[in-house]
Amino acid sequence: MRRSFFPLVASLLLSACSTGPEPVPKAQTHPSWSVNHLRSENPSLYQFYNEWRGTPYRLGGSQKSGIDCSAFVQKAFIEAYQLSLPRTTRQQSKQGIEMSWSDAQHGDLIFFKTKRTTYHVGIYLGNKQFMHASTSKGVIISRIDNPYWTSKFWQVRRVTM
Repeated sequence: MRRSFFPLVASLLLSACSTGPEPVPKAQTHPSWSVNHLRSENPSLYQFYNEWRGTPYRLGGSQKSGIDCSAFVQKAFIEAYQLSLPRTTRQQSKQGIEMSWSDAQHGDLIFFKTKRTTYHVGIYLGNKQFMHASTSKGVIISRIDNPYWTSKFWQVRRVTM
């Protein structure tokens, strides 16, 4: 019984949203830029980020005790835009319309393929930054031009009413 349980748990962990190590980029924007820009661009999204900032990552989680990337994005869209999104990253990646990277705007969903069948999602904030639930640091704002994220970038999607 114990032997069959481990592969099941391992497969669940590998199929969900995931992030790897986040190397510090060479040119780093002061963290207050993101928060100040976010405050002026969408006060509801700013308030949501402030309430969840630092919340630890937990696969399948949707509470302040731990949240995964797709639950974080789902909750943010309900709070800031009054838009309902599906629960999983894979389902979210089919919402709205795909945009080219050059057309990405504040509030667009940004997706990454972190492994062959593992996906990650965040919300684009402009100026090459996005907010998300990182496995290593919890809810944070990261830079898309970080070499790790650049190598994993998959698509941008715009969800509207």
